[in-house]
Amino acid sequence: MSSNPPRPSLYLAPSVNTTTVVTTTTTTTTYAPIPLPQIPPPSSPKDPKLYPLLNATLPKSLREFPLVFPGGARATFRDGESGEQEMQEEESVVEGKGWKMIKRDESEHRREVGLAEAIERYGRKRSYSNENMMEGIEAIPGLVTNTPPRKKAKSYPPPINTMNTAAPPSPLPSPHGSPPPESIWPSAPPSGHSSPQPQAQAPIQPDVSLTTLMALPSLLSHFSSLPPPLQSHVLLTFLRHSPLSVLRTLHSVLTPTLARDFLTLLPPELVSLILSFLPFPDLARASRVSKAWRAIIDSDPVLWRDLLKSTRIWFGHDSETAFSDAIMARRRRQGLPAPNSLPLPHPYKILFKSRHLTRTRWVTNQDPKRLTFPAHGRSVVTCLIFSHGRIISASDDHSIHVYSPVTGTLIRSLDGHDGGVWALAATKNTLVSGSTDRTVRIWDLETGRCTHVFGGHTSTVRCLAIVKPEWIDYENEHGIIVREKWPKRPLIVTGSRDHSLRVWTLPRPGDEEYRCYGADDTEIDPSEEDVEDNPYHKLHLEGHDHAVRALAARGRTLVSGSYDCTVRIWDIITGDCKWVLVGHTQKVYSVVLDINRNLACSGSMDGTVRVWNLSTGQCQHVLAGHTSLVGLLGLSPSYLVSAAADSTLRVWDPDTGELRHTLAAHSGAITCFQHDEFKVLSGSDGTLKMWDIRDGTQVRDLLTGIVGVWQVVFEGRWCVAASNRMDSTVLDVWDFGNDEDEDWEGEPPGGLYDEESDYDDEEDDLDRAQAEVDAMDQDLEGVPSDAEFADADQDQDLGVSDDDDPVDLRSSVWRGISYDAETSTRASTSREPSAAHGRHRSSVRTKTHREPQPAPPSAAGPSEQLRMLPAVDETPTRPRTRNVGHRRRWQP
Repeated sequence: MSSNPPRPSLYLAPSVNTTTVVTTTTTTTTYAPIPLPQIPPPSSPKDPKLYPLLNATLPKSLREFPLVFPGGARATFRDGESGEQEMQEEESVVEGKGWKMIKRDESEHRREVGLAEAIERYGRKRSYSNENMMEGIEAIPGLVTNTPPRKKAKSYPPPINTMNTAAPPSPLPSPHGSPPPESIWPSAPPSGHSSPQPQAQAPIQPDVSLTTLMALPSLLSHFSSLPPPLQSHVLLTFLRHSPLSVLRTLHSVLTPTLARDFLTLLPPELVSLILSFLPFPDLARASRVSKAWRAIIDSDPVLWRDLLKSTRIWFGHDSETAFSDAIMARRRRQGLPAPNSLPLPHPYKILFKSRHLTRTRWVTNQDPKRLTFPAHGRSVVTCLIFSHGRIISASDDHSIHVYSPVTGTLIRSLDGHDGGVWALAATKNTLVSGSTDRTVRIWDLETGRCTHVFGGHTSTVRCLAIVKPEWIDYENEHGIIVREKWPKRPLIVTGSRDHSLRVWTLPRPGDEEYRCYGADDTEIDPSEEDVEDNPYHKLHLEGHDHAVRALAARGRTLVSGSYDCTVRIWDIITGDCKWVLVGHTQKVYSVVLDINRNLACSGSMDGTVRVWNLSTGQCQHVLAGHTSLVGLLGLSPSYLVSAAADSTLRVWDPDTGELRHTLAAHSGAITCFQHDEFKVLSGSDGTLKMWDIRDGTQVRDLLTGIVGVWQVVFEGRWCVAASNRMDSTVLDVWDFGNDEDEDWEGEPPGGLYDEESDYDDEEDDLDRAQAEVDAMDQDLEGVPSDAEFADADQDQDLGVSDDDDPVDLRSSVWRGISYDAETSTRASTSREPSAAHGRHRSSVRTKTHREPQPAPPSAAGPSEQLRMLPAVDETPTRPRTRNVGHRRRWQP
């Protein structure tokens, strides 16, 4: 048990006694506090919900207040909760240089006596010059009593009883119920004069105030024993006879104590329903009421989801889920929330604020901060991306530059390519570039080092993409739709003018560096590289008859567009060409992929945009209207945008193929554009324009009076454009945010975030590799055995061509379950011919895969099939350079 709480006390004001003889002497006497009876603790523990005021802190006006007793004596009541420290702090010290005002209690004549001692001194008073005064007791004019007989003054006054008794104590100093005399203080001995002398006044004349304070514990005990109805009646009777000032004081105490926070008491479902009726401004104000309200409002996903929908900024198609997953992944990486901190807001709230700012700031901020600086001399900027607060630009001058969007400072220059750089992709601190020098380079953006150089393409690497693991709906070999994460680790897909595509494993930071043959020697052709020596090379996808101009990849699906007028759909895990989409009459220049809708779109020189169903290979829509080359396509959850050389952009509904808007204000071919759910930014000869994508109106011109706009990108508050003016290349950077918009989160194009970990840290490399092998075994049930591969090698040694029957027979085996027996023709699509497919599959398998496989699945089901495990040093997580000619196992 802790020590008893401090008892309430009564502080008497110092008394002043003035005695006049020849001179005037003033003596001030202070008194020790009078301890009052302590309030007894409750007899049993009280429920705070039933007794909310039991431990409530009283206001200062009730913890300390003055009292005036009869005769003019003054005192201060201090509750036990209020210590002497507060009283001491209220007394200011007056002083100056060389002097200090001494307080009364600091003087040499300071004397402090207790109340009992004062009464005793009063009984032993002395007479001065015919005036009977008690030392230290102030005489009160107008109150004079007769001196009692001497014989009655022999007894000393009884001590003050400060203990709680059964009955309320009577006024002091007679605590046992005797009637008070005319003067409650004992008389002093006679002075020796026969004439009556004035009676000195006692320190205090007890009255009903002191009586009540002394009787308070007993009153409380009686009150606590009453039944609740009678308690209410007694209190109400007191309140009826209380003045307005008292009622106001009680109201200030009762109101906050009896208030109930309904948001914290109601079930979450009702709270969410109630808050859903508030508009966003009121919701923002409500979140500032208290920490509890802020935690409830910020962490309610249903509330913010409904608010996103009611304000028409809920886009669907997993865009919100992707944003939420990215925010949660970032918090896990940063170890948030911190212990004992407020709950972090739900990602939907951050998304709502970001989309609200994106919708309003870009329109209302008519004067955004702008920064302009030169870049790449006079060369054309071929690629421009904005990644993790960095501007990364590539040019046909062979260089790659990294800039700060805040200062425009050149952070680093990545040099190494021997030709113009025409393809870029970045993830976290890794950058991948493709060039006319036919190589693919991987860069560390933190250090600026080129860590890997891949060779193998025999012509310009015109397009590339980084494919990151993500959850997708996938139809397995049994025809069952399952949700799996593909690919198992990040991949690089590159397309070249050599008519082919290649799939590579994206090296992780710290992986063994690899530089292809001739990477550091300009005299050696890197296309002579034997990709079998490269442990990161996975697949060589052949089939196109002309240059591969564009590609897009997500999950397991790869879409490639070629100058051979076709679009091909590939499985980048197995290398299968699932569909050859025929319909365009001229070269295909652009493709986009939507794995949520399971469709792909392609733009061609024939002026049309075609929408393809990836499940059936059918052309769902032919979007006509452009009169020239459709060189650029963009896809968001609600809009498909096409840009053409006819100086117009068209906005389509990707589900129905309906034309929403035609954006026509440029005077030349559209050279670049980007869009989201609110706006379109497009560049052409002389101008960079902003459009409202919802109504098709032009909002403003960001750039005018320039020669041409090479590239434009935006994300969140930032917009970057590369243009040519005055025979030089410059970068313009706009910041549409304000100082309070630090938490404005941008949504990257396509909803591709870098926050998720690409690898499972809880599993070691061997376990991860084994999982990939198991998954590959499920996809490659129909791949021939080692004996069949040996037969193929013998056929090659004997000079058997790819067109001979043995290969055709093997191609039908390799097709396995990836191709059914359907042979009907389609106007817009065609299955790849058997011979051509056999050549493609042979190329893939002989170059990149030698995986022993069991027999085709039996009726017993896949669980009974035995699989052969790869050696540890052949898993994809431990790439090693192998000798030329060594057959390397293929892994996804």
